[in-house]
Amino acid sequence: MNRNTSKAIALGARLRNVREANNLSQRALGRKIGVVHSLLSRNESGQRVPTRAEVIRILEPLDIPDRVREEILGMTEDTAGSPLEVIELPERRVQIAALVELEQMAHEIVSWSPLIVPGLLQVSAYTRSIMEAARIPEEEIATRVAVRMGRRDVLTRRNPVRFTALIGEAVLLQTVGGPAVMAEQLDHLLMMSAHENVDLRIVPFATGWHPGLDGPFHVLKCNGTSFVHLENRISSVFVQEPEVVAGFEASVPRLLEVAMDQERSFEFIAKVVRTTGV
Repeated sequence: MNRNTSKAIALGARLRNVREANNLSQRALGRKIGVVHSLLSRNESGQRVPTRAEVIRILEPLDIPDRVREEILGMTEDTAGSPLEVIELPERRVQIAALVELEQMAHEIVSWSPLIVPGLLQVSAYTRSIMEAARIPEEEIATRVAVRMGRRDVLTRRNPVRFTALIGEAVLLQTVGGPAVMAEQLDHLLMMSAHENVDLRIVPFATGWHPGLDGPFHVLKCNGTSFVHLENRISSVFVQEPEVVAGFEASVPRLLEVAMDQERSFEFIAKVVRTTGV
C-alpha cells in the first residue's frame, strides 16, 4: 500500500481525531476490535494505509455521526493521490488536516512567502484580518483562526521543528488590518526570529530575477520524505513526486543567496517599525 502521501496522512489524522473524540487510547481501541495498537499507530501516522474493510472495523465501535463515517470511508477510495492534484473547497478540510499532520511530523520546514506573513508566524489579529477581507463566512473564521494559531505550536514545543522563513519585503510594507495589527505582527516576527530554531530572512525587492518569483511554497521534511504544499484562495495542492519536490528544494539555496542574513533581516524589520510608526 502507498505510504506517507498527503491523502494517507489525512486519512490517518481523521482516524486519530475520531478515536480521541471517543476518549479511547490506541491500546483501548485495539482491544475492542482485536488488533495490536502498533498497527493503529502506523495507520494514524500515514505510515500504513488501511483497507476500506479495516477502516470499517476501526469505526464500528466509535460513536460518530453518519456523515463523518461516510466522509472517512470515502477517503479510503484513493489514498495514493496525484502528485499535482488540486483540492477544491469541498475537500479543503481534509487538505488542512493533512497539512497540520505533516507540520506536526516534520523535523524541518521551509516557507517562501512573498506577499503575506507565513501562517506559522502569524498573530491571530493578522489572520482574522485576512479572512475578514477575503469575506470568509463569519461562522467559519473563529475555527480557522484557532487552527492556524494551533499550528504555531510546532515552533515552540519540546523538540521544535527547524523553520526557515523566507519573507518578501512587500510583506512588511503591506498594511493588513491597520497599523495596530501590523505593529503586533511585526513585533511577533522580531520575537520569533530570536528563537534558535527559527531562521527568518527578508528577501528585498532589489534582487533581480530569482526562482521565488514563480510563487510561494512550503517545503516539509518528515520521516525521510519531503512534501511541497502550494495554496491560493480557492484551492491547494500537495506535491510529492520526488523530481518535482527536488526542484522546489533547489530553489531554497538560491533564495538564501539573495536574502538578507538573519541580523540584517532583524534590523530591517525593526527599521520598518520605526519608520512607518506601526
